[in-house]
Amino acid sequence: MRIGLISDTHNLVRPEALDALHGCAHIVHAGDICKRDVLDQLAPLAPLTVVRGNNDVDEGVASLPEHARIELNGATLYVVHDIADVPRGLDGIDIVVTGHSHKPLIERRGGVLFVNPGSAGPRRFKLPITLALLDIDAGRIDARIVTLTP
Repeated sequence: MRIGLISDTHNLVRPEALDALHGCAHIVHAGDICKRDVLDQLAPLAPLTVVRGNNDVDEGVASLPEHARIELNGATLYVVHDIADVPRGLDGIDIVVTGHSHKPLIERRGGVLFVNPGSAGPRRFKLPITLALLDIDAGRIDARIVTLTP
């Protein structure tokens, strides 16, 4: 099962992001959506799990949950915008998905895989424009960062 991880779109859905997410069985957006239109563009691609970021104050996104816990293909994901809001106890969690920093990261901490897909929206400083793809197959979990623009 391929899961698309995207964050910090800040009201910009790049065609390259849509192309990279094509064929995903599920899409997780880790916040800073800004306008509902972003979700409307992603929804036709796959079912969505979405959390609210610190910039999600407009109607249509302000009421999104602050965190989500979902199970996909036997793996349990915990999704929250800011890594500072990840709870200490991660019992039963296989993957933590965060955003906020705009810095892509894939890192194992103990038995938990932490993934920040980076920012797929407007460029911030000299950080890359990225998202992540997560493959879950028979208990094996692989994540990779996808750079959308040079």
